Amino acid sequence: MKRYIALLRGINVSGKNKIAMSELKEGFAELGLEEVSTHLNSGNVIFSSAADDVNILSEKIESMIKDRFGLEIPVFLILQEELNEILQNAPDWWGDENKEIYDNLIFMIPPLSYEEFYNEIGSPKAEYEKVYPYKNAIFWSFSRKDYQKTNWWSKTASSKVSDKITIRTAGTVRKIVGM
Repeated sequence: MKRYIALLRGINVSGKNKIAMSELKEGFAELGLEEVSTHLNSGNVIFSSAADDVNILSEKIESMIKDRFGLEIPVFLILQEELNEILQNAPDWWGDENKEIYDNLIFMIPPLSYEEFYNEIGSPKAEYEKVYPYKNAIFWSFSRKDYQKTNWWSKTASSKVSDKITIRTAGTVRKIVGM
């Protein structure tokens, strides 16, 4: 059995795409997935499965969500050990205890590449935000007080690639990788 983490994009945000975590857990269990747990109300699902093909598993989860909840929700699926390895390669400036800095991890849902993402979003403003791509993720930090001055803040929500990414805070990522 392998431990997986499913990150659902855009559920329970501003009253849209509402899904109760208890019902989501039931849906995952009905797919034959085991040891299903959720973290927060924003679509972080941790589970075990003997399945090896992440793409097929993602498709099954997306189908279940469409059938059960009537929503087309992109799913980013990653092995827990793979996410742990990504965190082991975080830059020194990411995810420390500084509460004035907002540390995020952007996950690019395949087949989106960093080059496509970057071409759409553009360069970060070096004086306000730091980025570091690693595999299918991008470490992204910025000052909480200057977030509106960043180049990426508004563009991650309004670009052509916004439905091909999902973003989690450093705290959330660390929590779910340990579940």
